Amino acid sequence: MWSFEGLDPFQARTARLAAWQSLGIDPFPALTPVAHDVAAARALADGFAPEQFGEEVTVHGRLMALRGQGALLFADLRDASGQIQILFQKDSLSEEWFERLQLLDLGDIVSVTGLIGISRRGEVSVRATSWVLLTKSMRPLPDSWKGLSDTETRFRQRYVDLIANPDVRERFVKKSKAISAIRHFMEGHGFLEVETPVLEPIPGGADAEPFITHHNALDVDYYLRISLELYQKRLIVGGFEKIFEIGRVFRNEGISPQHLQEFTNMEFYWAYASCEDLYAFTEGLYRAIVQAAFGTLQVQRGEHALDFSKPFPKRSYVELVEEFTGINVLTATDEELAAGARSYGANPGPGDGRGRLMDLLYKKSVRPHLIQPQFITDVPTAFSPLAKRLPSNPDLTDRVLVLVDGAEVGNGFSELNDPIDQRQRFEEQEKLREAGDAEAQHFDHDFVRALEYGMAPTAGFGLGIDRFLTILFDLDTIREMVLFPMLRPEKE
Repeated sequence: MWSFEGLDPFQARTARLAAWQSLGIDPFPALTPVAHDVAAARALADGFAPEQFGEEVTVHGRLMALRGQGALLFADLRDASGQIQILFQKDSLSEEWFERLQLLDLGDIVSVTGLIGISRRGEVSVRATSWVLLTKSMRPLPDSWKGLSDTETRFRQRYVDLIANPDVRERFVKKSKAISAIRHFMEGHGFLEVETPVLEPIPGGADAEPFITHHNALDVDYYLRISLELYQKRLIVGGFEKIFEIGRVFRNEGISPQHLQEFTNMEFYWAYASCEDLYAFTEGLYRAIVQAAFGTLQVQRGEHALDFSKPFPKRSYVELVEEFTGINVLTATDEELAAGARSYGANPGPGDGRGRLMDLLYKKSVRPHLIQPQFITDVPTAFSPLAKRLPSNPDLTDRVLVLVDGAEVGNGFSELNDPIDQRQRFEEQEKLREAGDAEAQHFDHDFVRALEYGMAPTAGFGLGIDRFLTILFDLDTIREMVLFPMLRPEKE
């Protein structure tokens, strides 16, 4: 009845589309019959013997395979819950709809009604009595054996990646469960979820270069937020006591396996708490995330088995750097810090201040060796402009970093609430910016004004969700943990 020989795949699909239209059938109908999901339909066949079929079901999904000839065709139909075999038998369908199977392509989305049961070879199957086309696919799917393996194509055409690689889709299902676990954990401990601005007149809360955009109506430049911090602390001033936010943040920095320009962060602020309260609390939070995503507290990362069931040890930042390098970051000169950083492969810039030099040395010499989950304490004041100083040593702050597999996946501290000290530290950051440090923090005068009204003693904590999950899933790059990572523009 129809012939599509000699046509390339796209031409053949276009011709089949035209054939549907010539029959007066809309290949993109709006109405969809009520149906079971595939998993529910499969469950109805539990306990059936081969060639036993039971009640009628309707299933929707994408056609992933079509094989056979003559009076019997086998198809694989997939929806979000799983895959099921479809038996298209000539004696079970009307003659016209059996003939119309010739108009199907892999990737088409169809609705099939039939009897659920077990095929002769023991496969859960639907023996079709009727079917309809729900969406015509105009592009061929990747080869069923080779799949979609080119990384750039996978990221750019994530929609095809999700069709071709079910394990990728399952990864993002687990990511959703992890984020839900965060919400459940925080709400279970009395925290209120809040929303703060994405567009800010002054970016703050982290050392990062921001993206700039323009508000046409106000004729003012705004910045995409680089953290969730300063507006949440304004809310603490306003009387909220336990708050958290999960949101996208944006940093105009280089691309690396651990860095993206747009990623998901979670931050919480806890009035009348200190850094000391964060240790047990955040251990519980990390365990809740790992358990929700994997059903266990031990996960494999390359050759290392990461164990989240044990208490996280506490290690001193200053002592660790001295242990690995022999350099005391508090007493070393700037020149010694720069030389030490260069000896481990870092490239300090001319505008890098003392804090940046300390951080470069630590990141290159110490951090790669910190594999199991652990806390890093006693972080220098020189690069902690928003944390309270330790009463015992003003050169150190009451701050904690969470390290897993050599990467920072959490950062918290007793928040600085002294407006005079905060003003001075912002002034120091402004000097660094003027000297060429593009990532130094901006002076946020309104935030200082908020502190002048009085902010209760507060503990704050931030968790990079995408980076943490990249480690847990044993992935090589954080871009695998984001559905649509930023890429260079596609060539025409």
